[in-house]
Amino acid sequence: MNVPIDQSRKLLEVLRARFEKHMSRHKGLEWTAIQEQLESRPGKLRSLHEMEGTGGEPDVVGYDRKADEYLFFDCSPETPKGRTSVCYDREALISRKEAPPADSAIDMASAMGIELLTEEQYLDLQRLGEFDVKTSSWLKTPAEFRRQGGALFGDRRYGRVFVYQNSAPCYYRVRGFRGCLRV
Repeated sequence: MNVPIDQSRKLLEVLRARFEKHMSRHKGLEWTAIQEQLESRPGKLRSLHEMEGTGGEPDVVGYDRKADEYLFFDCSPETPKGRTSVCYDREALISRKEAPPADSAIDMASAMGIELLTEEQYLDLQRLGEFDVKTSSWLKTPAEFRRQGGALFGDRRYGRVFVYQNSAPCYYRVRGFRGCLRV
């Protein structure tokens, strides 16, 4: 399902304004080229619309020359409000016998057409500003770690960035997830 034309135009205006406001996130990149790439891939606009609609404030944070893709990360100051109180994945959701959350981070991200930030991407994001000073975000967890029941999450406390582990079925009101979209 594509985003209607009028909503696409509004979204592009919001993305352009955010791009121009935060030039330090994407030095050397030009909005015109990014907009052309977005307009040629309407499915990616749908994903950005979902990111925006859940409070992610997506912005361009890089360009992969080899793949000819722009990287959009959720750049909201805190983990996106429309994606909190979720456990890590479906397996974790099914394992919750009491008080299960409504959804999981992996399932929500998949439905939106995005991926959770990796630990490396999360650290890169934190170099661009201060994020998650009151919240935390689930991170894409390596399979070998997940098989042991855990999942990674990160936040910024006391002026430092931390990456921790938690049991994957856990969920908290202030923990959500940040996404990455390649366009």
